[in-house]
Amino acid sequence: MVGKVTKNEGKYLYAIIPTAGDRDYGNIGIDDERVYLITENHVGAVVSNFSNGKIRPERRHIAAHQGVLKRLMEEETPLPITFGVIAEGAKEIKRILSLNRKPFAEQLRRVHGKVEMGLRVAWDVPNIFEYFVNTHAEIRAARDQFLGKSRVPTQEDKIEVGRLFDRVLQEDREEHTERVEEILSPCCFEIKRNISRSEREVMNLACLVAREAMDKEFEAAIFEAARGFDNNFAFDFNGPWAPHNFVDVELLS
Repeated sequence: MVGKVTKNEGKYLYAIIPTAGDRDYGNIGIDDERVYLITENHVGAVVSNFSNGKIRPERRHIAAHQGVLKRLMEEETPLPITFGVIAEGAKEIKRILSLNRKPFAEQLRRVHGKVEMGLRVAWDVPNIFEYFVNTHAEIRAARDQFLGKSRVPTQEDKIEVGRLFDRVLQEDREEHTERVEEILSPCCFEIKRNISRSEREVMNLACLVAREAMDKEFEAAIFEAARGFDNNFAFDFNGPWAPHNFVDVELLS
């Protein structure tokens, strides 16, 4: 069983790594518990003991989870487990490793020697609608026609202008993202588009990059891409991270 545990032998899961031996990472886990390996069939589950039955997504718990992943990333690229997964005990962990041996091994091979880097690009302007009015004649004409001072705009008028703005916004996002992806692609194994989290966000990309390329090749590509945009755009890249966006760890049990 994976989920809520009431027994004292519960094991909290952080990640899956390739290994044939034991390892102890010290007391860096949730609630300062010792983090160690449980192994089976040349793969290991990075775990700590957990006896509280259930875990809440508190900041300190999430920080500890991410801290363990960061520690693992110093040595190898793990398959990160979603926050909050608890197994009943060591026996259940070994059963999970045995049942999932093949998909774990395949995904570990896929991300070996690679890291995830993130790139977010946003419109850095005081008012996003006014920026589009000033840069797109189509929206400027609609604004003047439907929202001009010569008439009181109806709800339908506002909806019509809003629809046009959303369409042009999406078209610009697509165009800008394609330009950036074309420059980044030569130094990335994969690029995944994540959903923009705000209206101002142009793109939110996850990039799977070779470890040895993240400091020079990838960073150089980011700056090359940024040179194609003016000061109305802000580029922010981050990492390295465990490859959350490029693995799908389903724990058969």
